[in-house]
Amino acid sequence: MLRHITQIFSHATYFGVVALLVMLVPIQQVMHAETAAGSIFILGVLGTWRYTWAVTNFTRAVIYARVVYPRRKAKAIRRFRERGIVSHAYFLVTTYMVDTESTLACYRALYAAAARARDGATIVVSVVDGADERLIRGLFESCGHDMRRVHLIIDRIKSDGKRDALARGLRIIAKQNPTQHDIVIFVDGDTCVPIDIVEQSAPMFTNPKLGALTTDEGVLIEKKNLFRDWFILRFDQRQVMMSSMGLANHVLTLTGRMSVFRGTVAVQPEFINDIWYDYLDHWRLGRVKFLTGDDKSTWYWLLRNGYEMAYLPDVRSWSMETQPRETFLESAQVLMTRWFGNMMRTNGRALKLSPQVIGRFTWWSILDQRVSMWTTLVGPLAVVLTAIFSTWTIVPLYIAWVMITRYIFCVAISLFRGTWFPITHPPILYFGQIAGALVKNYIIFRLDKQRWTRQGAGGAAKLSLTQRINAFEANLHQSIALAWLTIGVILLGQM
Repeated sequence: MLRHITQIFSHATYFGVVALLVMLVPIQQVMHAETAAGSIFILGVLGTWRYTWAVTNFTRAVIYARVVYPRRKAKAIRRFRERGIVSHAYFLVTTYMVDTESTLACYRALYAAAARARDGATIVVSVVDGADERLIRGLFESCGHDMRRVHLIIDRIKSDGKRDALARGLRIIAKQNPTQHDIVIFVDGDTCVPIDIVEQSAPMFTNPKLGALTTDEGVLIEKKNLFRDWFILRFDQRQVMMSSMGLANHVLTLTGRMSVFRGTVAVQPEFINDIWYDYLDHWRLGRVKFLTGDDKSTWYWLLRNGYEMAYLPDVRSWSMETQPRETFLESAQVLMTRWFGNMMRTNGRALKLSPQVIGRFTWWSILDQRVSMWTTLVGPLAVVLTAIFSTWTIVPLYIAWVMITRYIFCVAISLFRGTWFPITHPPILYFGQIAGALVKNYIIFRLDKQRWTRQGAGGAAKLSLTQRINAFEANLHQSIALAWLTIGVILLGQM
């Protein structure tokens, strides 16, 4: 009861701040300031475009989750049963530097799901540490499930990265000759799979065009803080966007946490090679080898080869997350640099694919990922310029506008998820949009910058002459781009 009262009070206080900000603004002064009027025009036009895009995705998400997906799923299950399809499940798990408590929780969930697989399961585990191998094997031998139809293979490897581990695991699975009806489930060692993942996933592959699918995600973070609220909001937003993309049967990513692939697709030599060694030939940086982003490599391979990718909004995996740095801001910056780096390195080449092949809405969504890193900055930039050269009163008006619009977004997202949100979500939503745009803007000029959260991929060694030249060029190109963006905002404000 006390928690509900506290929540109501926090939301009421939030709107009290909005009202106070509006009362601080002398509207006549704002409207008579030429630059301010221009900024309001820019925010209005840009806002109309962005909000229309948001409403479009939300509407598509509702149609998919409430109407289209239940019908698709029912038809798939019916086909699966009528044809008497046999589907063996292969679990490919990578474990590296995961704490013991998380490892225990995740492998218990994994073994329970494997034991429940109707047509048997094979678990291929890639580990670096001998202690992990002993723990995983001991847990398998002592678990309380009937494991007679489950085969465990542990691949002890050197610490050469997740891509190498996945490629080795897939080559092991390839020797088992999986059929087109078998499934391969990629699982991170800090993710708890749903106990019914096999029975929920296997029927979907009766669609011959389907190459892979991914599911809803939840997060388990023990400490209640901004980092936890940020992750929950991210996954709530993801549920809406992925449902929207699911309507077209082409999602925007096959998350590395847990995704399911058709057996015959996952063991194709070209597929395995693209995971093991993926790269981008850049006009300025030369060949950039991908260290992170294996989930983007699998997604791009399927997209390029004409496969569909489904989304299961009613099946959820659970990720064990820990805050990688001491502060929220540092942690968000580290994670967004990795996430958006993977996105920027892949969606440029995805845009070169034909919209007729990958779907017009999918192609437009990929384009929006690149355009939004600039349009998101236009509003704050216009406000800052107005405050400097015209009137400061635009600032409280803009803050109030941001608070209202982000609150409305959070209401819509929460209604879709079926939960309510803490008052931290609206400001975190705005932070994610602005900080995300800044990180994307930084990364797009430095596509060679890569780093895992748990290991030193792309570590900071002494820079060579070539690297120093690349860094200078990146700074120069970004400065020019931001200068042109600023000039564009000024010119639009004068219209």
